[in-house]
Amino acid sequence: MISLSPSRTLKALLTCAVLAFGGVTHAQQVFRVTTIPEEAATEQVRKFTPIANYLERQLGMKVEFTPVSDYPAAVEALVNKRVDLVWFGGFTHVQAQIRSGGKIVPIAQREEDTKFQSVFIAKTDSGIKSLADLKGKQVSFGSQSSTSGHLMPRHFLLQAGLNPEKDFRRIAYSGAHDATIASVVSGRVDAAALDITVWRKFVSENRVDTKAVDVFFTTPTFFNYNWSVHADMPVELRNRVQKALLDLSPDTPEGKEILQLNRATRYIPTSVENYKGIEAAGRSAGLI
Repeated sequence: MISLSPSRTLKALLTCAVLAFGGVTHAQQVFRVTTIPEEAATEQVRKFTPIANYLERQLGMKVEFTPVSDYPAAVEALVNKRVDLVWFGGFTHVQAQIRSGGKIVPIAQREEDTKFQSVFIAKTDSGIKSLADLKGKQVSFGSQSSTSGHLMPRHFLLQAGLNPEKDFRRIAYSGAHDATIASVVSGRVDAAALDITVWRKFVSENRVDTKAVDVFFTTPTFFNYNWSVHADMPVELRNRVQKALLDLSPDTPEGKEILQLNRATRYIPTSVENYKGIEAAGRSAGLI
C-alpha cells in the first residue's frame, strides 16, 4: 500500500477536484441544437450549421448541430435534456409540452409562423381540383408528427367532411416534405399535403414543374414552428439565446444568409398560448 503524507493527500484531492470541476464545466460548455427532420439530413445540416456557428459566437461556447432520425426523437431529445435548443413544428412543440409535463419554453418563431399554411398538391391532369375530389384516392402526408404535413391538413379535411381512413383508398406517410413532393411527381400517390414554404422553395428553385404538379388547395392559417428550450435551462442563458435569435437581421450578410436558409424574414417572440389551437386540433383529430 502506498502511503501519502497529509500535504500530498491534500494536493491530490485538490487536483482531483479541479479536474472534476473542469470536466463538468467543459461538458456544460457544449450547447446542443437539433431540429425536427422535415427535410433530408443533408439539407438540415446545410440550413442549420450557419445558425449554430452564429450562436457559438454569441454565446461564447461551443455549439453543435446534430440531426435526429425522426420527429419523436427531436421531442425526446429536449424532454430528456439531451439537447438545449430545438426547432419544433407546432405539433411537436405540443407533444413535447405534454410529454414533459409543461416544461418546454418556446422562445422565438419566424414572423411567417404566425400565419402559416399547408398546401395540397396533385398532378394537373389528375382531375383533382378540390378536397372532395380526394375521395377514393391515394393520399400522402409527411411525418405523422408533422404540423403542416399531417395534423393541420387532417384537421381541415375533417372540417370539410372527409375522414382519411374511410374516404381515401390509401394513406401514406413520406416522413419529410421533400419526399412528399417526390411521391406525387413519381405517381406513387394521387395527392399530398405539405408545408407551404417548402413547396414555394421547390418552385422558386425550379425543382418541380408546376405545369405537371401544382397546388389545388391552400389551408386557412395557423401558428406553426418555433425554437424551444427546456424550462430547466438557466434563465440568463435562455435570455441570451432568445436575444441572439431576435437580433438576426437581414441587413447584415450573416443575418441575411441565416434567415434565408430558414425561410424567415425575422424572428419574433412567441409564447405557449400561441400553440393552444394546435393542441385543440390534435385532440379533435384523435392524434393526442
